[in-house]
Amino acid sequence: MSFTGQVAVVTGGAQGIGRAVADRLAAGGARLVVWDIDGDLAAAAAEEIGGGALALRVDVADWASVADARDATLDMAERIDIAVNSAGIAGANATVEDYPVEEFAQIVTVNLTGTFHVNKAVVPAMRRQSYGRIVNIASVAGKDGNPNASAYSASKAGVIGFTKSLGKELAGEDIAVNCVTPAAARTRIFDQMSQDHIDYMLSKIPRGRFLELGEAAAMIAWLCSRENSFTTGGVFDLSGGRATY
Repeated sequence: MSFTGQVAVVTGGAQGIGRAVADRLAAGGARLVVWDIDGDLAAAAAEEIGGGALALRVDVADWASVADARDATLDMAERIDIAVNSAGIAGANATVEDYPVEEFAQIVTVNLTGTFHVNKAVVPAMRRQSYGRIVNIASVAGKDGNPNASAYSASKAGVIGFTKSLGKELAGEDIAVNCVTPAAARTRIFDQMSQDHIDYMLSKIPRGRFLELGEAAAMIAWLCSRENSFTTGGVFDLSGGRATY
């Protein structure tokens, strides 16, 4: 797939699924703009990606930070053709009864409100150029609900609903808005989880293994491409057979 001449913003693009997507889009000719809360890691990733890649420190939970990053991206790269929203946190593993109130709110703010911020920021630029591709990273937990992960599950279910809503809003234009629902992949997000929870997630995957980053990047890259000219508001499974719908 060719992305030559296109500018792609990837949040959480310094590591994990976001970094794998950034590498895949860059290999297709896109100019990458890595948005990540870890500014130093984002700068290092942009240097490794090459091709004129840029890096910005962005807190997706903060609307002003996202709006400033959008403006800076347009100043430097002049357009935004693709946005992949991969920034997110897992949070603690605990029952609802014991879940810290402040942490529940933080997870929803980063994962769901952050998705809203990023989508809200890039849509006007895409509408001006009459073209755009947005992919939001949800989770199979947003479909099934993982026990002892109520905040994460609820936030990712919200990402699915939000994506469906925005996809319908923009369906009359050449702007596709879709999401993917990955099973767990071995990234630094595992550092936020208990081993029991990691073992539980693996036990639920019929493939018997975790998602590989390249597998996620392959599907996401297609959703970002001009070939994806019809589907919008869609939810694409990356669960290794776990999801039943």
